[in-house]
Amino acid sequence: MRYRIDLCYDGTPFCGWQVQPSSPSVQGELEKALGMLLKASVGVVGAGRTDTGVSASGYTAHFDFEGQLDCKQLKYKLNAVLPKAIAVQSVSEADADFHARFSAVCRQYRYFLHRVKDPFLEASSYYYGYPDVDFDAMNKAAGMLLGTHDFCCFEKSGGDNKTSVCTVFKAEWKPYSPVLGQAGEGAVYWCFTIEADRFLRNMVRAIVGTLLEVGRGRRTLDSFSSLILEADKSAPKRPSLRSNAGESVPGHALFLTEIRYSTAGEPASE
Repeated sequence: MRYRIDLCYDGTPFCGWQVQPSSPSVQGELEKALGMLLKASVGVVGAGRTDTGVSASGYTAHFDFEGQLDCKQLKYKLNAVLPKAIAVQSVSEADADFHARFSAVCRQYRYFLHRVKDPFLEASSYYYGYPDVDFDAMNKAAGMLLGTHDFCCFEKSGGDNKTSVCTVFKAEWKPYSPVLGQAGEGAVYWCFTIEADRFLRNMVRAIVGTLLEVGRGRRTLDSFSSLILEADKSAPKRPSLRSNAGESVPGHALFLTEIRYSTAGEPASE
């Protein structure tokens, strides 16, 4: 029988979601906990990789197990043995064709940024104190990401994916109000939200870094647009265009916040 696990985790102590030979990972901790509780070797399939230090407030995984499980009890026991940085939100029976990765049709990431020094947000937001950052220009550039494009210019080298083409449904900066925060004039807390059918390795962090170059006037809107156009024209050759984009921002302020699935459970995009 197939079971679905919905969870959240603080990525700070982990090398990412995926199991690594000599580093702690979220997948590794979950498999270890399930193996201990179910007294069997259990392989867990996640919705996708997250980089070192990147967190998830909404993540989904699945595993197969021969036998009927009490999902409520399993959730309770998993939370009792898992590290504090991982919390299971629910365990449920899933259709046999449900796949945490391939049944997903949309993923949402959010990147948090604060413009004033704030000790309450250092662990979960990026302090960007440069003056005169133009968020209107950044939103104009973000709008150029919408649609289906080759995003190889934002992809970290060494990836094993067969294509760099993704479809972006939403990309925008908006101010927000944290629960705890230092007062400041104007909008000082910002969140970048991006939704797509799939994401490449390091893609969101590279996009945010490049958008910040636009906001500081170090890159024009035309220059930003040309990044995507050049990549689209070069497909499917996929040359190394990563150096044309901006630097990646730190991972601690990036969160995978939502994964949406096809209602029929049919395999969708990566």
